[in-house]
Amino acid sequence: MSAMVPMVNVAALKDTTLLNMGIFALFVLVTMVIVFRASRNNKTAADYYAAGRSFTGSQNGTAIAGDYLSAASFLGITGAIAVNGYDGFLYSIGFLVAWLVALLLVAELLRNTGKFTMADVLSFRLRQRPVRIAAALSTLAVCFFYLLAQMAGAGSLISLLLGISDWGGQALVIVVVGALMIMYVLIGGMKGTTWVQIIKAVLLICGAAVMTFWVLSIYGFNLSNLLGAAADSAKNPNVLNPGLQYGKTETSKLDFLSLGLALVLGTAALPHVLMRFYTVPTAKEARKSVVWSIWLIGLFYLFTLVLGYGAAALVGADTIKSAPGGVNSAAPLLAFHLGGPLLLGFISAVAFATILAVVAGLTITAAASFAHDIYANVISKGKADAGTEVKVARRTVVVIGVLAILGGIFANGQNVAFLVALAFAVAASANLPTIVYSLFWKKFTTQGATWSMYGGLAAAVILIALSPVVSGAKTSMIPGANFAIFPLSNPGIVSIPLAFLLGWLGTMLDKRREDAAKQAEMEVRSLTGIGAEKAVNH
Repeated sequence: MSAMVPMVNVAALKDTTLLNMGIFALFVLVTMVIVFRASRNNKTAADYYAAGRSFTGSQNGTAIAGDYLSAASFLGITGAIAVNGYDGFLYSIGFLVAWLVALLLVAELLRNTGKFTMADVLSFRLRQRPVRIAAALSTLAVCFFYLLAQMAGAGSLISLLLGISDWGGQALVIVVVGALMIMYVLIGGMKGTTWVQIIKAVLLICGAAVMTFWVLSIYGFNLSNLLGAAADSAKNPNVLNPGLQYGKTETSKLDFLSLGLALVLGTAALPHVLMRFYTVPTAKEARKSVVWSIWLIGLFYLFTLVLGYGAAALVGADTIKSAPGGVNSAAPLLAFHLGGPLLLGFISAVAFATILAVVAGLTITAAASFAHDIYANVISKGKADAGTEVKVARRTVVVIGVLAILGGIFANGQNVAFLVALAFAVAASANLPTIVYSLFWKKFTTQGATWSMYGGLAAAVILIALSPVVSGAKTSMIPGANFAIFPLSNPGIVSIPLAFLLGWLGTMLDKRREDAAKQAEMEVRSLTGIGAEKAVNH
């Protein structure tokens, strides 16, 4: 079957530039109009940060799916499956299973005890100042790593469409994406961002569904035929077996375990996902959001299996790796093979929308964390009015946008699914232990929280800096240097247990006890929701 399949001519993509840019421009124009209309009601901090808590569970669940199905899911995982086969699909499994942790451990409890950010929950029964500073710093770090992945995805996608292979051209693309992102967030706040995410999620799932059915129809709706064609195209039957990427050495097996830990535990601690639980009016709707998003995300990840192996069979792993954008170009190249310039333009516009929506969600989360936690509650000690707080948030958006652009330029060329896994590792290390301890351990203290957050964050970031991700390998961010003394590419297997240990140790060694009445109030509120509505509407 595979012998009959013509390979994609990457050079032919240059002829589609005008059409692609036209579809891009149309999408940006439509979404910008929606953002302008949504921004009319942004009068209070609750409107700007939490969309006035006006979304239903199904709307919010679709937006969560839009937030979660990032460039990593569409571009990175499809590319990882096309090149590494079975091992690439492990990203899909990890990302999906992680939602069970979010559903069972945090969604409803966080909605009941918080107001705008993760730090609201952590500071409910712990001392405000140290906990809010630590939570804000960890939120900013996670958002920065996640933004790196999205910006790298933008550079890969646009460089493929425009045939830009030089570093300067791709850097310019990342600057343009960053500027658009800043505009979305400054104008629309959470409400505008949420509507962009809902539209993008629907388009992405529909586009992936069309491509999936198209690929399956080529192989008579027989998955076995598709997998056989992928193995024939790769001239390597091992693409259907575990171990092509992880499993060749003991180090790579440990790396896989570390990746799995980061993916499964990281979702429940991602600040931009946690913040979504505050955009619904009740805890019941928060729970409904997660169930709704699990169905949509699960369906999409089943599509990635067909799309990845379809790209391997119809495009070829060598063609994908040599195209501008590398492994991230698998999905656009498959779209071009199936439907020519029109489908490529649509799928690329959807991928571009994916990147814009996710970076907007990340940016507003980081800005809310700084303005609400650092400025309003630490610097102004709770005396800042809502208008001033929102102004600080908007200025923070610009600063974060500039930093994301600079970081994205350095990360350009890396597999975006892999970069997102690093963000998950930082989230699981810096945030998850403290969230779990705060919700479920009565003795947990402020010292335990700060030790866990700072220790987990520092361990994750230092280990990443000293890993092959940054130096010492051909695919490193700094290919010419070599200071990689930590052998694993993902730090989760070390940094996550360390953060849990530090949280326990800090609490055990802390002579100062927390307010027992506050702890009891938090437990009742988190489990029953009593008192939550009054707090969030205050």
